Amino acid sequence: VRNQRTVLVLSSLHYKNNIKMTSLSLLGVLLFVVCLCLPQHTSSFALAPQPVSKLLDIYKNDIATLKEEAIKIVGPLEDQSYANDVFFLRFCLSDDDSIPLLKNNLQWRKGPGSAICEAAEAAIAESSKDGKWNNGPVRAAAPYASIVNNYITEKNCLTTSTNKGDLVYCICAGKIDDTGLMESIGDSSNMVDFFLYCKEVNTAVANSRSLEQDRLVCVVTANDLAGVKLVGGSKEFRTALSDSSKLSVDLYPNVAGPTLLLNLPALLGALVKLFTPLFPAEVKKKLRFERGPLKNVDSLTEITSGPAKQEFLSSLDKLVYSD
Repeated sequence: VRNQRTVLVLSSLHYKNNIKMTSLSLLGVLLFVVCLCLPQHTSSFALAPQPVSKLLDIYKNDIATLKEEAIKIVGPLEDQSYANDVFFLRFCLSDDDSIPLLKNNLQWRKGPGSAICEAAEAAIAESSKDGKWNNGPVRAAAPYASIVNNYITEKNCLTTSTNKGDLVYCICAGKIDDTGLMESIGDSSNMVDFFLYCKEVNTAVANSRSLEQDRLVCVVTANDLAGVKLVGGSKEFRTALSDSSKLSVDLYPNVAGPTLLLNLPALLGALVKLFTPLFPAEVKKKLRFERGPLKNVDSLTEITSGPAKQEFLSSLDKLVYSD
C-alpha cells in the first residue's frame, strides 16, 4: 500500500428488516464512500502554479530516461499518440520509482489494455476532428457502450471544464440504476474496462491541454450523492469502481485532483462533521464535503451552458482554487 493511499478495513455491515441503521453502520457507509471516491495517489504538483514548461525543464533528464525505457517496450514514440512530454512528466512527479510505474503502464497498453487504449485514441481523434469537441464518438466507442449508455448518460455523468481549464468529472451517483446496469452487463470486469476507458480519455485530453495551456491540467471529481442509497445497491458495481480505482492509481499517476463529495444525505452529513477532523491532513486537502453545487440540477446537461453553468463553475472556483 503506497504513501498517500488510505485503506480502511470495514467489517461486514448487517441490517435487519424494519430496524434503523446504527451510527456505526452509517460510519461504515461514510468510510466506504470516502475510500471509493478519494483519489488514491496524488502529488503536491496537482493544481500547482508551476508552468509545465518549467517542470519539463526541471525533469528533462528524467523524461529522457523514461523515453529510452519506453522505446524498448513500444518502439518509436512518434507512433504513440499518448506519448507526449506531459505523459512522461506525470511519472516523474510520482512519489514512487518512475521507471517501474512507466513499464507497468506500457505493458498494460500492449497487453490487456490495448483494446481500451486503441478505442480511446480513435474516439478522441474523431471527437476533435472539426476543431470543436463532439462527445458522441467517445460515448459510442466505450467498452460495452450499447449496454452502459442506457444507464450512464450525460444526464448523470459527464466531463466539463473549470474556468481555469482543469477537467471536471461530474457524476450523480444517486441517479444511476447500478443494479439494472450490472444485471445487463454481467461481469464486473466489463465495467472495469468502461471506467478505465473513461480514465484513458480524460488523461489524454488533460495531457494535451497541459501543453496548450502551459499548466498541469488535472481531473477534479464532483460526485453528487443526493439520493444515493445508504442500504442496498449493486455490490458488483461497487467492486468495479474499487477495482478500476486500484488499477488507475499506477496507470494514471498525478492526474487526479481534488474530489468533491456533494449533497450527502442528512445522516451521512451529520457524521461528516464529527469525523472529518480525524482524517489525515493529506486526505482533508484532497477531499471536500460540501452542500450546494449540483443540488438543484435535474440533469447534468444543465451545467453545460447558461446561468446553471456559470453558477456551477463559480462554486468550483471557490472550492477547488481557494486555500
